[in-house]
Amino acid sequence: MSMLQEKQLTDLTVGDVMISSEKVAHVQVNNPLEHALLVLVKSGYSAIPVLDSSYKLLGTIAKTNILNQILGLERFEFERLSDIIVEEVLNEDIPCLTKSDSLLKGLHSVINHPFVCVADEEGYFDGILTRRAILKQVKKDIYSKK
Repeated sequence: MSMLQEKQLTDLTVGDVMISSEKVAHVQVNNPLEHALLVLVKSGYSAIPVLDSSYKLLGTIAKTNILNQILGLERFEFERLSDIIVEEVLNEDIPCLTKSDSLLKGLHSVINHPFVCVADEEGYFDGILTRRAILKQVKKDIYSKK
């Protein structure tokens, strides 16, 4: 039996179930929107974290942020993608957790977001907590009690 299965669901922390930063697609604040859109499309995600050059979390960027930025009067102006940088359109108003936060606090955070970023006290990006990761843990907990 793994360590996670031995712990009660209410004893778990965000750090126990989060996806670590090495496995998370992200962009940097000075990347052009063209790069950000490529990363979003290739990863299959609708939004990803935005980091500065020292890997501090600054916010997230979503496909909708990018498409709204290049929406002209009659068409999408894709040629503008290389002229605008991520910093101009990133969403800074995002929830953020720490690894030591309870899984229940994490659960509350992902009710309105498919994922929530996790950073340390200095703001360095540690990873993300996803709805999927929480639901997998809840499923394990339910089936281990049968």
